[in-house]
Amino acid sequence: MTSDLPRPAADPARDGAAAPGDFDAGPVDLATIEAARAALGDLVIETPVVTWRGREIETATAPGTEVVLKLELMQLAGSFKARGALLNLMALDEAARARGVTAVSAGNHAIATAYAGWRLGVHAKVVMMKAASPFRIDACRSFGADVVLAEDVQAAFAHVNELVEREGRTLIHPFEGPRTALGTATMGLELMRQAPGLDAVIIPIGGGGLSAGASAAIKLADPSVQVFGVEPEGADSMHRSFAAGEPRSIETVRTIADSLGAPFALPYSFGLVRSNVDELVMIDDDQMCRAMGMLYREVKLAVEPAGAAATAALLGPLKERLAGRRVGVIVCGSSIDIDRFAELIRRGRG
Repeated sequence: MTSDLPRPAADPARDGAAAPGDFDAGPVDLATIEAARAALGDLVIETPVVTWRGREIETATAPGTEVVLKLELMQLAGSFKARGALLNLMALDEAARARGVTAVSAGNHAIATAYAGWRLGVHAKVVMMKAASPFRIDACRSFGADVVLAEDVQAAFAHVNELVEREGRTLIHPFEGPRTALGTATMGLELMRQAPGLDAVIIPIGGGGLSAGASAAIKLADPSVQVFGVEPEGADSMHRSFAAGEPRSIETVRTIADSLGAPFALPYSFGLVRSNVDELVMIDDDQMCRAMGMLYREVKLAVEPAGAAATAALLGPLKERLAGRRVGVIVCGSSIDIDRFAELIRRGRG
């Protein structure tokens, strides 16, 4: 994957006046997060939390560690992405709604954009790569979206830009912008209210949209909570950005966690992550496979690799650091077909 992902030229809400139920996407503060959640209403659900108890997790973590899972994989459309996609579509005026929206994605973001369009009566045309999972393609189509299959990632990004220019569609960016961050902030605030007394929270990082909003909400609710971001070794754009003090790109993405495979960071999300994430850690693909297996065996969750990333970090680089602490773990999504899931579970056993 190369760094050709479209960069928004302005605020994602630039296309018009507020729609009914909309809000002013100002600074990320508690009042604005609350307004965002009220605007979302029953278009999303408050996903549950569960304390993970069992022989495997107690053996794999340091003594006294308490693990609280935020089950965002149970969100409507299968991931946290629905929150930000909905808020972005809600900001469009009638003319922009009539022209429709577009997105480029290998999975979760395309599904979320399709879901948001279905819920709000806005036509979505999403561009996906031919190599994308048929499971994810079918999920987009089930919400009434048109799916354009591109030969490769470069062709996909070129085509989505054509849709913006030729059809006037609004690009719904996968991780950048105030409304996207406010969407994920609603998830972070939910977690803090559902699981009081957390000492730390671990958040997967791709482009940074999830960690940007969620970390901001966590720190607003309780500044003493430590926030850790986790990236796969083959997609470390946020690590490079932290080291440089500004957004950076990577040349290629090499990880099974395609949902975390953003080839670069962008200013808005990077700024929030830099301000609110205390530390970044990295994991490898095998660690994610092992975490997938443990989540399935003990919590009965069938997650994609990205959904197991925070667990992998807890069991790996953060195991001793978080010994004896109450830790929130974000299980962010589950867009994976049965065959691929079984393949990765077998890999984790090796």
